[in-house]
Amino acid sequence: MMAAVPTAAPPESAPRSRGMRSRITPSRILFFALFLGVPMLIYVVFVVSPFLQAFYYSLTDWRGLARAPQYIGLDNYITLFQDGVFRKALRNNLILMIVLPTVTITLAFALAILVTVGGDSRGEIRGIRGATIFRVVSFFPYVIPAVVIGILFAFIYSPNGGLLNGLLNLVGLDIHIAWLGDRRFALAAIMAAVVWSLVGFYMVLFVAAIKSIPSEIVEAARIDGAGRFRLSVAVILPMVRENVSTAAVYMGIMALDMFVYINVMTPTGGLGKSTEVVSRYLYQTAFSDSQFGLASAMGVVMALITMLMAVLVLFGTRQRKETR
Repeated sequence: MMAAVPTAAPPESAPRSRGMRSRITPSRILFFALFLGVPMLIYVVFVVSPFLQAFYYSLTDWRGLARAPQYIGLDNYITLFQDGVFRKALRNNLILMIVLPTVTITLAFALAILVTVGGDSRGEIRGIRGATIFRVVSFFPYVIPAVVIGILFAFIYSPNGGLLNGLLNLVGLDIHIAWLGDRRFALAAIMAAVVWSLVGFYMVLFVAAIKSIPSEIVEAARIDGAGRFRLSVAVILPMVRENVSTAAVYMGIMALDMFVYINVMTPTGGLGKSTEVVSRYLYQTAFSDSQFGLASAMGVVMALITMLMAVLVLFGTRQRKETR
């Protein structure tokens, strides 16, 4: 009697388990060591470690090389917020953090609109005439070092033969204001110099973002009757929101520093500390007064404020994007 031959196909081999697929191999270990371990090590050594060291010194009365630091707890932080100069410097930094990003980003976005979609409303979408030259000229101040810009504007604001007072005299305004020596105008004058130096860079950033928007979207908005302002605010701005939030974070970080501009244009923090900022006061406290523990406490406070600002801006942008 002949045995029946099975017609069913032999069962397929069982798929490899997840553990077998992710088996640790020398090449996998090398990959993670090079592309994850090395960057993480560099980050810990050069970012995390100095911050932790600064926090430790902020809890001591360290005075540099004079003697070993003694632990004093939170006394430096209590001293800071009882210090009128530090409170004024922190207030100036907060004013700069609000005003500088708002003014710079608004001007940069308006200029970017002009050189991309601000031209003739008939025919192809284009920027204003001579947009390329205007873009290059606007970007030029960004390549000038901040120290040079500070020296340049110190001469412009000079009460004796300065360019600004000279121009005001030409238009019939006979005034001789010491712009950097008057507590009413000094901080605003420095902010004007910073805006002049940075607005071109952020304009180029926004131009690149606007050019990445599909032209069909802009054309559809024009067909629907959207004017220049509505096109900019209701169509283009929401599509470059990520670029705007990134620019706001960078400008906020820059506004919380401002050491170079302040130290060059008003080396002592201005009349009545009207232009004092935490970074310049920190430098003076550490290297002139030899109070490194107190200066470390200032650095920790500013680091926390900077991180909080960045989180609020990025989180707020993401929340608005998700609710749309």
